[in-house]
Amino acid sequence: MRRRYYIMLLAVALSAASAAGAEDKPSVEVQLAQFKKGSLPRTVTAYGTVAPSAAAQRMIVAPAAAVVDEIDVRQGQEVDNNAPLLRLSPNPAAQAAYSQAESALRVATDLAARTRNMVQQHLATAQQLAAAEKSQADARASLAALQAQGAGGARTLKAPFRAVVTAISTSPGALVSEGSALLSLAGAGGLVLQAGVLPSDAAAIAVDDPATVKAVGQKTGLPGKVLLRGAMVDSTSGMIPVELALPDGKFLPGQPAVATITTGEVTGYIVPHDAILADDHGHPYVVQAPNMTAKQVPVRVLVTAGDQDVVDGALDPSIPLVLAGNYQLKDGMKMRTSEAAEHPKP
Repeated sequence: MRRRYYIMLLAVALSAASAAGAEDKPSVEVQLAQFKKGSLPRTVTAYGTVAPSAAAQRMIVAPAAAVVDEIDVRQGQEVDNNAPLLRLSPNPAAQAAYSQAESALRVATDLAARTRNMVQQHLATAQQLAAAEKSQADARASLAALQAQGAGGARTLKAPFRAVVTAISTSPGALVSEGSALLSLAGAGGLVLQAGVLPSDAAAIAVDDPATVKAVGQKTGLPGKVLLRGAMVDSTSGMIPVELALPDGKFLPGQPAVATITTGEVTGYIVPHDAILADDHGHPYVVQAPNMTAKQVPVRVLVTAGDQDVVDGALDPSIPLVLAGNYQLKDGMKMRTSEAAEHPKP
């Protein structure tokens, strides 16, 4: 009888120990987060340099063969409309051509006057007068052309608009021929970002796509817009060229910058980036917490924007995601939240 009593007492003790062990089974402390369906922008990042647009560039050339007397500006200097850029003096050949043109005009003018008097005296014909007047007109036109080219004396070339001097191609004392490049100007309000993107990203970009442009050293981005998306890979960089409009007065030529181009929106489940894990094969997954039990759910990451991702998968929005502590969890493992640990039940 006493033996049976001890056996029953041992069974009760083992049952109590088993129950206590089940209650004390260790669990992982985690943080949970709710999620829902929504959209995030799809973006492409482009790196480049601020430069003048093709329409804003102007090359200042020598109007005639000349000598560079002095240069009034420096590379990188901003100049106002009609500001002096440099002064040219005619070279000896231009001076000789101008003197000859002046002499030819005097001779032609005298000849026309004499012929006119002779016509009045009936000593010359109207045809002779017409020929003399034509010679005078031709001589006057030749002289005017040389004057316009600056052959008559020193001439100052001025800025055609408010601009930045981007290059100086000559120096004081240089002999330049007609059409020689002297200075390069860029309109102060015509700057663009000349950037490049990977060929795999280029197809998503379209003209007029909005962008946020941030120069190196700037904390906040400024609005921009795609002006051009190239259709050929640049042989030097291996990138597709992209050109973006910039707000006036906010960037400087030569400044490096990065553009985040918005090419559309992606719809799916918006989850915190910290919720995404990768298995041993590199496949992404998240952990949900049905009844505070771990459940790994494979997902496909559609887009990443900052600290959030848009994913697709067999997710249940009514069940929270696991954030902190999710890397420790396997299917079926029990969890507890930090709030529960701080406020245990009595």
